Amino acid sequence: MNGWWLAMRWFGGSTPGRPVPAGSRLLWQDPPLWTAGDRPLRHVRTAESNGRRLAVFGPCAASSRDLDRALYEPGPVRAGRMWAGAYAVVRQGESGDVEIFTDPASALPLYTTRFQGGTVWGSSSRALAALSGGEIDTAWMAAFLLDRQSPAPQRSAWAGVAPVPAGARLVLQANGSASATPWWSPPHRSYGEAVPWVAEALHESVRARVEGVQVSSDVAGIDSTTVAVLAAQHGQVLGLTAHPEGVTDGGDLTYARQVPGLELTEFPLRRTHLPFTPADLELPATDEPAPSSGLWAAFSGQLLSVADQGSVCHLTGDGGDNLFMAPPVHLADLARTGRWLRMGRDALAWSQLRRESPWPLVGAALSGSVARLHRPWMTRPEWLTVQAGEVAVSPDDSNAALVANLRGAARGAAADAQLADALGVELANPYFDGALLDAVVSVPPEDRFSVRRYKPLLVDAVGSHLPAAHRTRTAKGVFAGDFHRGVRANLTHLLASTDGHLAAAGLIDPGPLRSALHSVALGARSVWPPLLAALVAEMWMAAIESAAPVGWVPVAEGAR
Repeated sequence: MNGWWLAMRWFGGSTPGRPVPAGSRLLWQDPPLWTAGDRPLRHVRTAESNGRRLAVFGPCAASSRDLDRALYEPGPVRAGRMWAGAYAVVRQGESGDVEIFTDPASALPLYTTRFQGGTVWGSSSRALAALSGGEIDTAWMAAFLLDRQSPAPQRSAWAGVAPVPAGARLVLQANGSASATPWWSPPHRSYGEAVPWVAEALHESVRARVEGVQVSSDVAGIDSTTVAVLAAQHGQVLGLTAHPEGVTDGGDLTYARQVPGLELTEFPLRRTHLPFTPADLELPATDEPAPSSGLWAAFSGQLLSVADQGSVCHLTGDGGDNLFMAPPVHLADLARTGRWLRMGRDALAWSQLRRESPWPLVGAALSGSVARLHRPWMTRPEWLTVQAGEVAVSPDDSNAALVANLRGAARGAAADAQLADALGVELANPYFDGALLDAVVSVPPEDRFSVRRYKPLLVDAVGSHLPAAHRTRTAKGVFAGDFHRGVRANLTHLLASTDGHLAAAGLIDPGPLRSALHSVALGARSVWPPLLAALVAEMWMAAIESAAPVGWVPVAEGAR
């Protein structure tokens, strides 16, 4: 294996007098604001007027006039609407204080660390960790192994590096102090009012990513197909559909071939692409364990395939299920407000769809157990040896569950984007945009739910752009069996990895984990999330062990 990947691209800043990353590019010098990495960031925009200045990092649909107005307005909004995209806004006023507005969906997570009495912040926790000792936060890792979707909310994977809350306004004062307060909260709209907001947010989020560059997109289920079709309104799109080797028709392939206006390419998944199969390229180091680490052979193969055909930006449908196909958490809301008939009807409909008894759903709703409705499979894995001291608070209603679910998935997707960036490809996930979350969560929970229509809010908003077959499709390609085959094919080295870094840190007991792997290899049903968390965490710890830390130098030496 080899590791020719590109150096991580990221951005950050600090209170005055702190070091900067070696080789960084300074946008501002006092206080420092920089970008870093082998290549310039594509999505960086600035504005300045009357002693005020502003920078926007990440894809953002705001116009130049919007940026000029934002020098003086309360936050990143336009006429009451959030700008579409996944971005952070940095603003400095005449007082010298710096405000940083974070993304509400956590698609572009930011972090801080204290250094020499001041605050350094950035979009990479691993980069900041070089200032705080470079040690893994074992309390965060324990929480990740328990629940990779919602690990310790006040911690990052690195000791001494803290996440800035999503949807927050972080204020850095010249004296080195920092404080964060929320700037975003879920709004309320009727279903009919929200549909055009969803449509505009998704259209604009795609446009902000694809204008002016060569684009590729997954084309599989309705989520990825939708963003591919919207992107095609702005130029040629290379559509990528993965399929098992030897299968030339049916499933995603049949639907992909019906989408007009795309240049289609197909990616056959061979045995060498099975989950957990070692790839030709070593796994790059990321801020935290990336969800696609176990799929690195296939993931890197697909991205290199589209890159070889000229793609700079690759779109995915990740996040679509989190937004538009939420579990029936709203049953607890209905029970709490005494809408018993609707609760019973929806519980029965959901149970019939899943071919399960409705009584566990009814019991969870009546007891107000959002957690049991949200993720009923959650349980402590037998191999976890330590208590997770800090865990995320369980959501108390449907809206909180939707926001937490999307943020957890978006944070993981940011690590996947770092994997892609190491290959020279921007991984774009429009469904993790804050403006889209704002539009979807505004709809009453019971109106978002349906067992009779597949993702009705998405279809009503943008379905007119899709072929009729896609608007009525209720499933997509499923590759769950590949994970069983991948474990079976790679069982020897997976078993060996159970005695690796996690075991050495005292976080897991290898015995129960090995037993679980043997069961999966034999085809037994398994609760995959905790097992995948352990496997990708071990892969991540091996990757960061071989990665050089980010170097930091005084401001005068750092810029280029």
